[in-house]
Amino acid sequence: MARTHTLDPSTIAAYARDGAVVLRGVFTPAELRRLEEGIEHNLAHLSPLALVASEPDDPGRFVEDFCTWTDNPAYADVLRHSALPHLSAQLMGSRQVRLYHDHLLVKEAGTRQPTPWHQDQPYYNVDGAQNVSFWIPVDPVPLASTLRFVAGSHHGTWYMPRTFRDQQAKWFPEGTLAELPPVEQEPQRYPQLAWALEPGDCVAFHMLALHASSGTGPGARRRVFSARYLGDDSVHAPRRWRTSPPFPGLDARLPPGAAMDDPLFPLVWPSAPT
Repeated sequence: MARTHTLDPSTIAAYARDGAVVLRGVFTPAELRRLEEGIEHNLAHLSPLALVASEPDDPGRFVEDFCTWTDNPAYADVLRHSALPHLSAQLMGSRQVRLYHDHLLVKEAGTRQPTPWHQDQPYYNVDGAQNVSFWIPVDPVPLASTLRFVAGSHHGTWYMPRTFRDQQAKWFPEGTLAELPPVEQEPQRYPQLAWALEPGDCVAFHMLALHASSGTGPGARRRVFSARYLGDDSVHAPRRWRTSPPFPGLDARLPPGAAMDDPLFPLVWPSAPT
């Protein structure tokens, strides 16, 4: 069953207000070793959904992969049995928690490729306000290459999702969602949150929180595992296009507006004894 870890009420309030919080020391050394094992296994056995998100001339390499937890026992252990399900329930204010998906993000040392400002939820097939993502590094992450957030940007507005490398609108039709605000040009209007992280720490953020990150330094490998969870109000939102990640066959099983009650998204909180 999942390990418990009780959050301070101020942390839960900060998540609701800002859309992103840092959680220090929430993983045990054994969980970190297990997660690192899972990441290295994933890198050696990339799935068909994997992609290289950096340019061919980048001196480093930015690799992503999605939805491999069912084939990676180390990932499954951390997703189900660490404190992540309990943390999710508290941050979301949800009675139940479903695992949504996992996401590997590895920037090798010297990677120039930044991750541009974006929200995650517009890429997905889910509606609802009760959700949380965890960005979990197994390497130290200095402030210069950590994830940055626009405080409070999860309150309502959906921004146009675009491809990271060429900024094409391949999801919602052009003009149907708001364009990204001038975050870097007007820092007073768009205050940013960012934290240097050590192994054992993570950042929890809402799927509508605007976020971005830079590349890595010449000697700093950045291996990150992201875990995403859904709460009570999350419902299926089929799209007319391929979501990122896709869930083939789900539209035939779940109608629009249905709870995400499917074997792809198991209940992990409250957790049952194993």
